Amino acid sequence: MPTPKKIQAVAEMKELFENSSSLFVTDYQGLNVSDMTALRTSLREKNVRFLIAKNTLMKIAAQEAGLTGIEDHLIGPTALAFTNDDPAAAAKILNDSFKKKELPRMKVFVVDDEVFEAAQISRLADLPPKEILLSQVVAAVEAPLTSLVGSLDGFFRELVGSIDALADKKNSEG
Repeated sequence: MPTPKKIQAVAEMKELFENSSSLFVTDYQGLNVSDMTALRTSLREKNVRFLIAKNTLMKIAAQEAGLTGIEDHLIGPTALAFTNDDPAAAAKILNDSFKKKELPRMKVFVVDDEVFEAAQISRLADLPPKEILLSQVVAAVEAPLTSLVGSLDGFFRELVGSIDALADKKNSEG
């Protein structure tokens, strides 16, 4: 018989599964209290929730939320990191933290309902922050338009100059 505390824990995790755009399933073995505190602080600064719970409760919550593809990774010491913000920021923090210690490891991660293997975490971690990516997209779209406006401006400047020259020639002849 499930206890009210376990039912509430599953409900909270289910809500996190449903409302997070990114999820990281990690191993936390080898992290001492100060390492865990530093990791949680770094994640919290980027609006990432780091949660340790029983694997059976995580599996139930994931199943109730309709999330598949992670249940095989919910074994052993497992922690979950949830975020709605920039997944690259969370990936970078986790990846850098785990590189230093070598013992904890990424198991799997989910971005926009797509499950990725842990080996791909460095690709996500190496992405620039979301704001920089967006500015790069804007610059890529803006550059051809700026060039087009410059070309059109030059064309019309020449056209107006030619029309003015013709008008002056007609006025001087007439």
